[in-house]
Amino acid sequence: MEPVQIVVLLLIGYIVFTIDKRTQVFPRPPVLVGIGILLYFVPFFSGIQLSEKALYEIILPALLFISAYKFSVGALKTNSWAIAILSTVGLVITVLGLGGAIYVIATLFVPLNFTEALLIAAVLTPTDPVSVTSILHKSLDNEKVGDIVEGESLINDGTSYVIFATLLSIHQGHESFSFFSFMGEFLYVAIGGALIGIVFGWIVSQAVHFTHHQEYQVMLSIVMAYGIFILAESFGISGVLATVAAGLMLSWEFNRINREDHYRESLDHFWDVVEPTLLSLVFLMIGFTAVDYLKWEWFGFAVTVFILSLVIRTLIVVFTAQSVPPIKKTLSWKESLLISFGGVKGTMSVVLLLLLEASDAGDTGTVMTVSFIAVLLSLFIQSIGVHPLAKLLKS
Repeated sequence: MEPVQIVVLLLIGYIVFTIDKRTQVFPRPPVLVGIGILLYFVPFFSGIQLSEKALYEIILPALLFISAYKFSVGALKTNSWAIAILSTVGLVITVLGLGGAIYVIATLFVPLNFTEALLIAAVLTPTDPVSVTSILHKSLDNEKVGDIVEGESLINDGTSYVIFATLLSIHQGHESFSFFSFMGEFLYVAIGGALIGIVFGWIVSQAVHFTHHQEYQVMLSIVMAYGIFILAESFGISGVLATVAAGLMLSWEFNRINREDHYRESLDHFWDVVEPTLLSLVFLMIGFTAVDYLKWEWFGFAVTVFILSLVIRTLIVVFTAQSVPPIKKTLSWKESLLISFGGVKGTMSVVLLLLLEASDAGDTGTVMTVSFIAVLLSLFIQSIGVHPLAKLLKS
């Protein structure tokens, strides 16, 4: 990508984010993706590609850290059970249930083995409510629904990656499928990532006191965001969960000690600029990348998969809210429906797809195409529809 192309893309992102700042119900991701799809056909933007290495190793750690660090500690405490259950047990059940449903339905469209169906399900489980949470907060009288959607997204980015990596290894023939080995690998990678993130986050929260220069404190936060990701990945555990846990731990420590406000302020100013910059580039480039996978012959199957993902997520969220003891009856059916619909697919789903494409998994054309179309449907339909749905259910 040429420097002049980056500057133009950032200018487009600035315009979109400025419009959203004025309305606060403007769905930024689908607008940026739509613009990216249109710009794909403009010769000036030829050659722009979103590689899995750039997205996974450069952009993702920063976005994960920002989301975790800025997430309200109070919201995490209040909704901890709902967030934990939906992003772990609920996610595993979603992958198995959705994968099974896709496998059965696929017989009407295309030959698809069970692991391929599970891979599609794993791609469609992580949520990315970049603009949805702000819309939910503005549309509703309380912030509970938006907080749960945002908190769930933080954790399930990591857990979904662990599940995807395990399924990909099975698909490549590196290991046979066993539910117990699958769960053992999942727990090892997930818990290991979370633990190393918590430890690293606490260390940084103490180390920040060694300097009173705001510039150096910001430098330390950058080292933290990328360093913990690289360290965890080198140990074979989840860099995604490690970064999230480190960000949450740093925020927790700053919140625990009232005199830390000046530390948080200096970090906020820096990362508040980084976040929209990266998001603008990511969603515009997702639009560029998606064009190669928009094949109409798979559209009917992809629409079916998208509907299945929404239905199964809704069933699991409603069942959890009405039946699981720690959160039983704490969420109304309307709130459960909004949480389900707010689970928009986005950056992490695209990360998984690009990792799949770069792997030696053989012919993955069907999985890539169907998943990409389903992700785009989620981005457009759910991001745009969440505000009208929230207003309808509120009335």
